[in-house]
Amino acid sequence: MLAISNTVEIPDEEFEITFARSGGPGGQNVNKVNSKAVLRWNVAASQSIPFGVRNRFLAKFANRLTSDGSILVTSQKTRDQGQNVEDCREKLREMILQVLTPATIRRETRPTLASVKRRTESKRLNSAKKQNRRSPKGDF
Repeated sequence: MLAISNTVEIPDEEFEITFARSGGPGGQNVNKVNSKAVLRWNVAASQSIPFGVRNRFLAKFANRLTSDGSILVTSQKTRDQGQNVEDCREKLREMILQVLTPATIRRETRPTLASVKRRTESKRLNSAKKQNRRSPKGDF
């Protein structure tokens, strides 16, 4: 069971974990041991996460999804299969946490009167500074 928050949990049955030869640390051992973990989770078919969270996940990570709506998360940080599986699960947990709460919509506001005055005053001072750099009109 992958616990995301108090309300969202994903059962282990939804995950498909495979192993492959890793390119990470291990010297000659990497040629013999399948330590790279590949976690596959079908987001589109999952009933474990709420509808809104699923839609936000599909939208945010659309470029990482396969054609059937699955996401692949890989890890080859360590030489240990178990640690790499846990790293994959943690990566997926972080991805879901990013979309768990909907983004707040920014409402347009008008600038305050003081900020408008500060802006126009700085523009006026800059203009005066550049006017003073010009040569007088009568001197040729």
